[in-house]
Amino acid sequence: MRHHIAVIGGGPAGLTFARVLHRHGYPVAVLERDPAPDARPPGGTLDLHEGLGQLALDKAGLLTEFQALSRPEGQAMRILDTDGTVLRDWSPRPDDRANPEIDRGHLRDLMLGPLDVQWGREVTQVVPGKDREGALVRFADGRQETFDLVIGADGAWSRTRPAVSPVIPHYTGVTSFETSLDDVDTRHPDLARLIGDGSVAVYGVNRSLTAQRNSGGHVKVYAKFRAPLDWNANLDMADVEAVRSSVAALFDGWAAPVLDLLRHGTSFIHRPLYVLPVSHTWTHVPGVTLLGDAAHLMPPLGAGANLAMLEGAELAESLANGPGDLDEAVRAFEERMWARAGRWAKITTAGLERLVSPDPAEALALFDEVQPS
Repeated sequence: MRHHIAVIGGGPAGLTFARVLHRHGYPVAVLERDPAPDARPPGGTLDLHEGLGQLALDKAGLLTEFQALSRPEGQAMRILDTDGTVLRDWSPRPDDRANPEIDRGHLRDLMLGPLDVQWGREVTQVVPGKDREGALVRFADGRQETFDLVIGADGAWSRTRPAVSPVIPHYTGVTSFETSLDDVDTRHPDLARLIGDGSVAVYGVNRSLTAQRNSGGHVKVYAKFRAPLDWNANLDMADVEAVRSSVAALFDGWAAPVLDLLRHGTSFIHRPLYVLPVSHTWTHVPGVTLLGDAAHLMPPLGAGANLAMLEGAELAESLANGPGDLDEAVRAFEERMWARAGRWAKITTAGLERLVSPDPAEALALFDEVQPS
């Protein structure tokens, strides 16, 4: 029997789930609220780990294509003191493909492939059916549709999550401002050399500044600091110069080349960091489940997308290769997901505390602990 399945969200989790099911010959409806793939910037670069994101792509039959697109050199990491002194400068070996980088847009395009994504389908509510009768999906345009199984891969502020859990994300106390540098090798060669092939990071008291190279000379810069959620309440976010000045003031006294990462930023996006409880679980609800940030939103320390992709691949394989009982396959998957995600949530929560810490030495110590030998 072919089940009528929908995945809400066209991000890494939803697309991986759909691609693996597609590889096994099963149809799935991908419901994405964006009107088109290029409706908004896709975001920065991702490092896909061998045993997580890369394993998921292997299950989708896309590992070879990923290897052709990814940037192993992007694993390089340089750490500076606030005065510009180089504290650590790590470069991967030529054959090191443990955590190669790939732009989110390139990864999205790779996974879209033959999938029939329903663009512009904004979901407002998911209502579980009675007596294991699937779930009803309601859309912003007033339409609705019933599916045997609905998978919420719709991110931090998931519209699917309320169908299984009343929990909502809470603020970590750390806020982030993202800006960008374009054509960095030509327009800002000194900063290009500072960043190198991968990333450069600087850690101070309760704040950090990181610049990460993407492809095509594009660089993402992230300023993180501890502050109240309403820190920018009186700041006009449309006034780029005012935002730049306010954020740069938090790093006053840092080396001029480091501050140039902010001074040359083209625009600023405010991203307070939210998380779900470390051990977020729910009482199983037939017809509905969650993947990725919708299930276990955690600090952005390189694990979230990797976990989400592997979960999508594993759930798809369970449905394609399982004994046929949809509900039992989902229930068993949830138990495995919760255990693994709980471990990673503890790691990333502790990691954020150390990376944006009263003692900057904590960040350096963390790097030494996780740096490949």
